[in-house]
Amino acid sequence: MSKLAFLFPGQASQYPGMGRDLAERFPESRAVFEEADAALGFSISKLCFEGTEEQLKLTENTQPAILTVSVAAYRALEKRGIVPDFAAGHSLGEYSAMVAAGSLEFAAAVKLVRARGRYMQEAVPASEGAMAAIMGLSPSDVMEICKKAAQGEVVSPAGLNSPEQIAISGAAAAVKRAVEIASQAGAKRAVMLPVSAPFHCALMEKARQRLEPDLRSATFGALRFPVATNVDAEAIQSGEEARDALLRQVTAPVRWVESMREMIDAGVNVFVEVGPAKVLSGLLRQIDRSVRCFQAEDSASVQATLDKIGAARAEITEA
Repeated sequence: MSKLAFLFPGQASQYPGMGRDLAERFPESRAVFEEADAALGFSISKLCFEGTEEQLKLTENTQPAILTVSVAAYRALEKRGIVPDFAAGHSLGEYSAMVAAGSLEFAAAVKLVRARGRYMQEAVPASEGAMAAIMGLSPSDVMEICKKAAQGEVVSPAGLNSPEQIAISGAAAAVKRAVEIASQAGAKRAVMLPVSAPFHCALMEKARQRLEPDLRSATFGALRFPVATNVDAEAIQSGEEARDALLRQVTAPVRWVESMREMIDAGVNVFVEVGPAKVLSGLLRQIDRSVRCFQAEDSASVQATLDKIGAARAEITEA
């Protein structure tokens, strides 16, 4: 039997104006923006709809903004009877997945990710950390390159995003050395990423420690559908597992390829990227071209996805 999974994007999917159309067209989406504004004590909705690229790029803004748009898009699908069999979220997107699965209240999640963004930003002084993307080398090759480049500093795989793309993270000088070694080792591309902190590596330990009491004091319930976690690439369903996964992912790599394969092996062949941009749809094409991936980020794409899921289900019924 065909199964459906929702994918929730992480940092770098933001863009000015995101979510405005959802709020204008769907009352349930508008309610999400209003709830976020009330929870945070400032207008994150205005930041999404009218903020500049520079404002949206600040990590403590980016994280609650993407979460809010993603949950607003999810509520529009849910209201129209589309509920997934599985979900996964990339890094920050894992919070969106936990909200969608009913484990974490949205107001609590938006406050958590605002704090998470600030802790990550403050964990490493601005110019001391960096990230890069390496294309066209295997995970074992990238691991070896990181070992060579480290020279006593931190540099490690941070995102196993697709068979074509691995993100690395660490001390700025070590990441630059890794990019040079990867280029010489035959990488298709090795480029520094325009991010403000070295996410998903040991340098985030301070952020993890600061986030822990916040996560411990938040209420996590059982999940209505399983979420494949970044840190273990395994489907979970208990609230305690959800809390633990969100804490451990701060310093651990995002095992995205394995998470996608976990769901595909469980029978998922239709995915919907729920939230801004199409980053995860692109990665999924590199992981498995046989599955279908739709998108939901505004009223037009929500409607198109509803039509396509309806057609896909009709095909299966006829078969």
